[in-house]
Amino acid sequence: MPPVTRALLVANVAVFLLQLGVSAPLFEWFALWPLSSAGPLEAPSFQVWQLVTYGFLHGSVAHVAFNMLALYMFGGDIERLFGSRFFLRYFLASVVAGALTHLVVTGWTGAPPHPTVGASGGIYGVLLAYGLYFPRRIVMLVFPPIPMPALLFVAVYATLELYYGVTGTREGVAHFAHLGGMLGGWIMIQYRRGGFPFKRRR
Repeated sequence: MPPVTRALLVANVAVFLLQLGVSAPLFEWFALWPLSSAGPLEAPSFQVWQLVTYGFLHGSVAHVAFNMLALYMFGGDIERLFGSRFFLRYFLASVVAGALTHLVVTGWTGAPPHPTVGASGGIYGVLLAYGLYFPRRIVMLVFPPIPMPALLFVAVYATLELYYGVTGTREGVAHFAHLGGMLGGWIMIQYRRGGFPFKRRR
């Protein structure tokens, strides 16, 4: 397993184990709080570091397990393709883009102030890259177990996230953070390729 993928897996699992003992302080300081909750540091409030740190916290065993399974399945191939340094930047950019998208959407819709946690923004960025660079590889949905090409797999997940987000289905899941992670991943891929809106590197 490439080093950054391995390090991200270890970091997420280690932080989750730490949460089991001190979850409240970690959520107060490092979960992503909405901008409307900005206030003194003693109370839960938005802080700029939360744009990254929320991506290393998780809400349940199933939450961290599914995210780490996806990182294990798809992250290694993307890291080998991108190189470790760019892959780390790519993953973190997807996490930050997911956070920013979530903050914009929840602020616009006036959603109640709840903390957001999870590496899903980075995971969805990795999924996007896998679908674009390995479009014909066969992957399988978890529920139901249907094999399909990677590009179709990613398109299905993106469509479901957009549907759930717009309709408000499956409340409690940051669907637009997932889509924002894909957007951040697309921007980083455009940067790597020298595509719009970036100039092609010589």
